Amino acid sequence: MKGKASPINGIWMGMILISVVVAAYTGNMEELTKSSFDSAKSAVTLALGLIGAMALWLGLMKILEAAGALNFISKLIYPVMKRLFPNIPEGHPALSAMIMNISANMLGLGNAATPIGIKAMQELDEINPKKGTATDSMVLFLAINTSSVTILPLGVITVRAVAGASAPASIIIPAILATVASTATAIIASKFFSDRSNVENIKETHVKVETKQEDKNKTQLFKIIVFVLFSALIATSIAINLSKAEVITFDSFFKAFSNWLVPLLIATFLLVGYMKDVKVYEVLTDGAKEGFNTTVRIIPFMVAIFVAIGMFRSSGALDIFANLISPFTNFIGMPADVLPLAIIRPLSGSGSFGIMSEIIQHDPNSFSSYLASIMQGSTETTFYVIAVYFGAVGVIRTRHVIKAALLADFMGIAASLVLARIFFNL
Repeated sequence: MKGKASPINGIWMGMILISVVVAAYTGNMEELTKSSFDSAKSAVTLALGLIGAMALWLGLMKILEAAGALNFISKLIYPVMKRLFPNIPEGHPALSAMIMNISANMLGLGNAATPIGIKAMQELDEINPKKGTATDSMVLFLAINTSSVTILPLGVITVRAVAGASAPASIIIPAILATVASTATAIIASKFFSDRSNVENIKETHVKVETKQEDKNKTQLFKIIVFVLFSALIATSIAINLSKAEVITFDSFFKAFSNWLVPLLIATFLLVGYMKDVKVYEVLTDGAKEGFNTTVRIIPFMVAIFVAIGMFRSSGALDIFANLISPFTNFIGMPADVLPLAIIRPLSGSGSFGIMSEIIQHDPNSFSSYLASIMQGSTETTFYVIAVYFGAVGVIRTRHVIKAALLADFMGIAASLVLARIFFNL
């Protein structure tokens, strides 16, 4: 075999082989055969159902991007980034590229975030005195990326909606809280592991800082009226609905908020684009094409994962595995069927997405489904991100980035479990 195989390669093949051996021992070969075909069919059916929703949401994200949302978020987080990366010279393009990358990740623009992140690494490498060795700034930037700074886990919400979950968007708040925990851990761990005895030396660079005069804001009365009327109508509707409720509890408020959230997001994105003179229809359709292509590309991965998990379950191997690890899973309160997701998430984005999709498809309203959704929405494919970003600049000595990133992953998974217990079936 040429090249180094991905870790998911051995995990996936192992699940298939174990399933066949266990089925032969338990006499479940008929169920195993049926499951292999049924699982492949379910994967394609789910993926086809995702096409429309993915196209819609990526189109809406394109509107938000065209409206300048990335620049707005960049301005908000610039002071924080400057404190986190004090060694980067004032005005250096590395800092602005990192800000744009994190902003794109926060909005769920994964496809847009990766090229910007690679550009940020290239800029950081320009001021790297030791080529091939990661600087503290590189390590911290990568650790933040692997902690999945995401506000809107739209892909997860889409899978839940297609699978028939009762409240697809109810994972947003716990996912945000979990990703905050993992990001904080990534930052603290990176700072802790950095070699404080050797202060990072940065090449002196003469950075030409160009100041651009901001365009004057033009008051557009009609657009303001439309926005104010929309906001007033929504506020009135909420007030009317709350007045009808006999008793307003956190439970009823949270469920109502979950139902209102997606329609409000769609309307808000469109209004933001409209206020910024974005051709919302044309931009949405262009983004929808990307959503269609993205969904088609993940079908092979989903088929492979669905078949492996389906066979693993029907052979009886999952029951055996669950019994073996039950002391550990019972101790931490994690369902056995979600543990493979926690293991594979740092290794493979497509593999973990397939596992999450299969769990949701199996029972969209279960605790396992809810936990898997939060976990997927608040963690990242650690080794893929490290390989792509460091590979783009030829860094082979990664220093403490893996330790920091895996600690962030562990915190994200632990926080997901705790928050799922708090928010599930409130």
